Amino acid sequence: MESNSRDGFSSKIGVIAAAAGSAIGLGNIWRFPYIIGDNGGGAFLIVYLLCVLTLGIPIMIGEFALGRISRVNAIATFRKLAPKSIFSIVGYIGLLSAFCILSFYGVVAGWCFSYILKSLSGAFNNLTPDKADLIFNNLVSGGFEPIFWQVAFMFLTGFIVLFGIKNGIEKYSKILMPLLFIIIIILDIRALTLANANDGLSFLFKFDFSKITLNTIFMALGQAFFSLSVGMGTMITYGSYISKKENLLTTSLNVAFADTLVAVLAGIAIFPAVFTFNIDPSSGAGLAFISLPMVFSKMFMGNIFACLFFILLLVAGLTSSISILEVIVAFLCEDFNISRKKVTILTTVVVSLSGVICSLSNGFMKINLFNQSYMDFLNYLSSNFLLPLGAILISVFLGYYFDKKLFVKELTNDGEIKLPFEKLLFFLFKFFIPFIISIIFLQNLNIIKL
Repeated sequence: MESNSRDGFSSKIGVIAAAAGSAIGLGNIWRFPYIIGDNGGGAFLIVYLLCVLTLGIPIMIGEFALGRISRVNAIATFRKLAPKSIFSIVGYIGLLSAFCILSFYGVVAGWCFSYILKSLSGAFNNLTPDKADLIFNNLVSGGFEPIFWQVAFMFLTGFIVLFGIKNGIEKYSKILMPLLFIIIIILDIRALTLANANDGLSFLFKFDFSKITLNTIFMALGQAFFSLSVGMGTMITYGSYISKKENLLTTSLNVAFADTLVAVLAGIAIFPAVFTFNIDPSSGAGLAFISLPMVFSKMFMGNIFACLFFILLLVAGLTSSISILEVIVAFLCEDFNISRKKVTILTTVVVSLSGVICSLSNGFMKINLFNQSYMDFLNYLSSNFLLPLGAILISVFLGYYFDKKLFVKELTNDGEIKLPFEKLLFFLFKFFIPFIISIIFLQNLNIIKL
């Protein structure tokens, strides 16, 4: 399935920009800061970083290595490296995960499109809590508008993926990632000039170990796992496009660092404003689309900063969505020998149709599966079942099944790079990661309660 003309990343910065873009998503901007602040601030951040180091980065390293060894898509990787074994199912789990996630992800990203225009039109001027709630509910439960924006977002995602890795994903990631950092730094500077900025920073960073409970640790583990885009074949697919000369260890560390940095910078942008204008910091999902528009409406030049914030959300969503779509496109292109153009258009249309059903299920048309809306069901299925299962199987595959010497050879670039923590890495693959993710998996499915 591999050919000499197979597309790939052309530079180290391109690899990091694309992989970091995949990891940095909508959840980094509004969910992660809230979790930090509500679970011990700096104390939670320490727990989270430990989870990233022991759980997220090892799986990312493993996925990158498997992809670069196989030089094929995520599904074909396991067929090639573990023929006629149960591990072939891992790629299909990743494919289904990608479809589910992208279906509802496009809906949420579409809301960002709408809020950018609302910001510029002055819709958030003199905003009250009731009006903010009404604007959001009208958008979410509306028929045509959320569908239009969801399709527009998917069209933009498909447009980038259509041009391939070097001229599409890498090219636009090099533009989008610096743009993301520029916007978030502008928002940080503005936030730090607000009256009660210190209260917001204290909420975010104070070391309150009394709030660290077993549930907090599980939240940190889950956030580390899902935030880095591991478990669904994205990094395997991207790994297959990475040059043999690149250092996979430093690439993984750089991606994890960028992912965490953006989450922390988002908190610095959000919470000084939240405390200055007396908004409840535990607003959860409503923080982005209900509470923050009220904050911006009270600021000088608030419309501009609101617009920048939702552009930030949109860019974060876009860099993740192109990596998710690439998982599906790479498989269909290589396994069925269909042109990238045809596959990208077909996949974008099919995922968009699923996204339309997600959007309609939010209120305009009740579409339920297992007592959940279609959108909530896809979220639950991917987050609580498919991704943990995929990560467990990848870890077990690397720890017990795959050729250890070949894996180490790939990570060391044929012995040119040292691997000082080899024994620790395989301990994590064999014992720690399967055990921890299994606990999270069973907890999320309500099979056990801790």
